[in-house]
Amino acid sequence: MCMDAGGGVNSEIDKNMVSTRFRGYLPVVVDVETAGFNASTDALLEIAAITLRIDENKLWVIDEKMVKYVQPFAGANLDQAALDFTGIDPEHPFRKQIAVSEKDALQDIFKLVRKSMKTYACRRAIMVGHNPSFDLGFLNAAAERVVIKRNPFHPFSTFDTATLGGLAFGQTVLSHAVIASGQEWDNEQAHSAIYDAEKTAYLFCEVINRWNVMTSETCLSGKLST
Repeated sequence: MCMDAGGGVNSEIDKNMVSTRFRGYLPVVVDVETAGFNASTDALLEIAAITLRIDENKLWVIDEKMVKYVQPFAGANLDQAALDFTGIDPEHPFRKQIAVSEKDALQDIFKLVRKSMKTYACRRAIMVGHNPSFDLGFLNAAAERVVIKRNPFHPFSTFDTATLGGLAFGQTVLSHAVIASGQEWDNEQAHSAIYDAEKTAYLFCEVINRWNVMTSETCLSGKLST
């Protein structure tokens, strides 16, 4: 039910549907890959962000995507076990060529988020992620480290697709929930920020779209029965 559909805003009605669905908060899917579990000491290595929109069928779909490969900050810890798990080599020549500083990465990500917030007249972004407290912790720590004061994301509230996946499909592991929702999962691509963010976005859209259809059908049934 959730499709990848880039494109523009369809109407003022669609704008209003986005801005009012979550009390003026804009859901933005984020995934990070790191060199450990401590946001204060371990390096942020990748960050991906995906904005969402309403399509012509009134379904939530993926809008714009951005991924940044990040240079470890000065003095950052690089845990080898974490690097082995993600498959990221911070010293790879090609990666070093395309990686940017934490400040540049966050400024570009935040610019994308604010653009979407402006389009839909939302007052703040809210992070969507799979166990997003981890992702939000690294994002907030990096923003504080590079002294970015205008962080568009809510400082602590999030939408957790582990919880939503458990509710909708009985699965809390991302790969299992994605498969249960009808999407494919590729273990070879997993643990890259953009791939995990895309699958998280699909899962979030699927749950929200199914809920919207279910509640609409319930309302219609209630009207017909009275």
